[in-house]
Amino acid sequence: MTAMIVRRLLQAPLILLIIYTVTFALAWLLPGNPLDKPEGRRPPVEVQEAMKAQYSLDNPVKFYVSYLDQVSGLAWLRDRGGGDEGESADAPLAARPIFNLGPCLQYEDWSVNEIIGGALPVSVVLGLVALVFALAIGLVAGVVGAVRPGSWMEVATLLVALIGISLPSFVIGTALLIVFAVWLEWVQVAHWGSPRDLLLPALTLSLPFAAYIARLTRLGMIEVLSADFIRTARAKGVSEARIVLRHALKVAFLPVLSYLGPAAAYVMTGSFIVEKVFNIPGLGQHFVNSVLNKDLFVIMGVVLTYSTMLVLFNLTVDILYRWVDPRIEQG
Repeated sequence: MTAMIVRRLLQAPLILLIIYTVTFALAWLLPGNPLDKPEGRRPPVEVQEAMKAQYSLDNPVKFYVSYLDQVSGLAWLRDRGGGDEGESADAPLAARPIFNLGPCLQYEDWSVNEIIGGALPVSVVLGLVALVFALAIGLVAGVVGAVRPGSWMEVATLLVALIGISLPSFVIGTALLIVFAVWLEWVQVAHWGSPRDLLLPALTLSLPFAAYIARLTRLGMIEVLSADFIRTARAKGVSEARIVLRHALKVAFLPVLSYLGPAAAYVMTGSFIVEKVFNIPGLGQHFVNSVLNKDLFVIMGVVLTYSTMLVLFNLTVDILYRWVDPRIEQG
């Protein structure tokens, strides 16, 4: 397992470099100028020219190389190795982040590190709660559908899975807002600040994942419950509840565990659409605004943050997969 972890960690920089290159190419081709928006900052022309020269915004090759130097931490290491512990062009070395994601071009006096540092915890909390909802709903629905095949409970499980997969998040979120905020008045519309405000967006974000988990669990449980070791356990007089929860679910959970890698990365960083529908001050809104305003630094910073989380979550799932099922070859 150690060799696998080392190999995956060595592969991670290459994967992130490819993502960085593709994102940079797409972001550079976006039309627009973040310094020329009426809702953002509008410095004088001479200041704009100075900023373009400072950040290489008029030269894609220089921007690509210089920004990669900052976000990778190489610039910080080079300055530290050179003994530059005093003032630099921007800030003292001790005050500069190791992975410097650059300034926000749209909002003055804000860096991308500060924006992500303030918005990412909101998206992570939302994602954690949504992931718990998805696991709870999906596992229960999948187990019930497999244990009672052909019953109304199985039909209800398939119906929930179909709705969760088919309906877009903005439709589910809007419907929940109409029912629980407008009709029942249990929550406030477009409000954020209390645990109650977290329930509807987390439920909306969790339903598509819960649907997939329910399908994976149901199919896995149906296959496992017909296996020889399950028949042997029944012949020995093991209770049905113990067979389902202790023996069958552990094996049927392996496909779900594989799915949790990308799913966890997605829900932990929040959904752009869900954050927009419920007016949540998470990272998704900043990314949407940065694309609309062509704020290259925010676009690159958010994408790299998402990508790093995705790589780390997939690595974590691979480790857990081998821990849960030692039969998997380490190589």
